[in-house]
Amino acid sequence: MIARRSFLQATLAAAAPGMGRTFLFRARGAGGFLNPEGKLARMRTDGGGREILDFHMPNQIGWGVYAFFRDGRRAILLSIEMNPDWKTKSFYEYYSRSRTHIWIWDMPTGKLTEIADKQRLAPFYAPCALLPGEDRLAATVSVEGKERLYIMDLDGTHVQAISGPNEYVYGVSASPDGKRLAFHANYRIEVATVDGARRTRVAGHAGDIYFGTSWSPDGEWILFQVCHQARNPGHDWSDIWIGRPDGSENRPLTKGQAAWFATSYGARDNPGGGSNMPRWAPDGSGILYARRLPGSKSPWEYQAVRPDTTHFNRDFKPEAARGGTQIVMLDPKSGSETGLSGGQAGQWDFRGEWSPDSRQIAFVTNTRIDE
Repeated sequence: MIARRSFLQATLAAAAPGMGRTFLFRARGAGGFLNPEGKLARMRTDGGGREILDFHMPNQIGWGVYAFFRDGRRAILLSIEMNPDWKTKSFYEYYSRSRTHIWIWDMPTGKLTEIADKQRLAPFYAPCALLPGEDRLAATVSVEGKERLYIMDLDGTHVQAISGPNEYVYGVSASPDGKRLAFHANYRIEVATVDGARRTRVAGHAGDIYFGTSWSPDGEWILFQVCHQARNPGHDWSDIWIGRPDGSENRPLTKGQAAWFATSYGARDNPGGGSNMPRWAPDGSGILYARRLPGSKSPWEYQAVRPDTTHFNRDFKPEAARGGTQIVMLDPKSGSETGLSGGQAGQWDFRGEWSPDSRQIAFVTNTRIDE
């Protein structure tokens, strides 16, 4: 059973296609993300059949799901080797030097097959997307302190660089036809063809953080977030934007930093955090995001004047907390919003995910800040 004080984090593509009404998530107890207690888990959408998955891989933690194959039975997983430096050095020193492993997981049988293990460029690889034909993979690789984007065969060979040596790339997504990749490079939204031949700046303005990408199902728009860095160095809040892949048009869908971006949650001795990404419905009908209630403030306060050595850098101040967040569906055409969860002070809902048929959502809620 999952302990009451554990956190449930919905994964990318919460519902596994071809596995019935089942979704995957991460469950972890006290100790944070990089902790042996953290496990991948699954259960039915009716709440039954809950199972903590143990892959019996010694020294591997931080398990996550990154993509599904079209057959609906296989998924791409990532794990990270335990590293003694985690207890003695800062996050920025050890994380990018940690060795990761990428796996194909056959869900019905539980079999794991390691991929991207040939001709490694660096210890840290992170999968981003499967490309058409499902024999090529987009992945970011940490090289000399930069997160660079590459395309490679599933076994790790025939590597091709998409981004430059001085860029930090994150938030990668593939277009519906698999011919283009959207990503943020040095916090600017970019689009590149998968052969690296053409590249376009979609959006970027000095002083703001442009983060994360998601393609509309018709390939006409890219979804991303914009955070005002100077006024909000902890990236707690953002606005939802869409832009044309050719850079010809950008449009804000929210205003006033309405979205909960850098989710920071949990109790004093068991905090959690991470980027909270908006999600386009598979059928294109709307966008999910965590909307900020007016005047909301998280109990986890970012410490801007203190050096960030943990990639969290927050103090727990429950007495200063107020408000909450609500999962809403945003219509990108009209701008109208429909509340799908909560909406009352004291409830913090986040990490909304669509089912493959766009008829259901999964999300995480944290209604207590003292446990």
